Amino acid sequence: MLSHLPTLGVGLGFREPFKSDLFLNRQQVDFLEIVAEHYLDASWQKQQELELLAAHFPIIPHAINLSLGSAEGLDTDYLRKLAALIKQLNPPWWSEHICFTKAGGVDIGHLSPLPYTQEAVEVLCRNIAEVRRWIDVPLILENITYMVKLPGAEMTEAQFLAEVVERSDCGLLLDITNLHTNAVNYAYDVHEFLQQLPSDRIVQLHFVGGHWHDGVLIDSHSQSTPVEVWQLMEEVVARVPVKGIILERDENLPPFAELTKELQKARDISRSYGRWG
Repeated sequence: MLSHLPTLGVGLGFREPFKSDLFLNRQQVDFLEIVAEHYLDASWQKQQELELLAAHFPIIPHAINLSLGSAEGLDTDYLRKLAALIKQLNPPWWSEHICFTKAGGVDIGHLSPLPYTQEAVEVLCRNIAEVRRWIDVPLILENITYMVKLPGAEMTEAQFLAEVVERSDCGLLLDITNLHTNAVNYAYDVHEFLQQLPSDRIVQLHFVGGHWHDGVLIDSHSQSTPVEVWQLMEEVVARVPVKGIILERDENLPPFAELTKELQKARDISRSYGRWG
């Protein structure tokens, strides 16, 4: 089902501060990922920006506040706006997170982890089925980092991710930095974790670097990519014909040349395994 998706290459999560540098270095960026929420109620200027980006790059919408894990169901007004954006861009796929961001009518403002239970799987699958009534573009789901493990787990995180993507028939946006971060903070074997994921579901990767705070690795998107994440990328790309890889830098933005250097390293890894030319 996912093998027919096009190969996009190596790209960037678009951030407005580097817009000028992006167009000056256009040939070094194969595609862009945009934060969908930035364009749902877009001003004329943001709409112009989106049209400019879409005229020069393939665009993947990346949503963060659909709250697929909310037991109370989805915000249909938000879903209607998201569906309109995706229809406008007509991307090969779009993405959201395996989490919840709203509960009891309250917007939490944070990607919050779900309990690893069958009930949570059922909620996600029910909400994803609702999403498909609005959006017929393939959805890929991203693993998140978390600062707390919810009690009552009936399966491991890897088993939970695998069951969600298989049951919902979705692809996986594997954030290898998130995987590394959780593995460090909770002391599990990242290689064993990877073996439990359905590799044929992995469509896209995210990567970046975080920082340490009081002995905890924080997913801050604020540092260059560490060697452990590069090694993880190579391990995944060696096994899986991923369709796209996105550098997702948000904070402490370096000179653009440092970003393109990281893109080139990801491209070299992919080429070394024949993933794209």
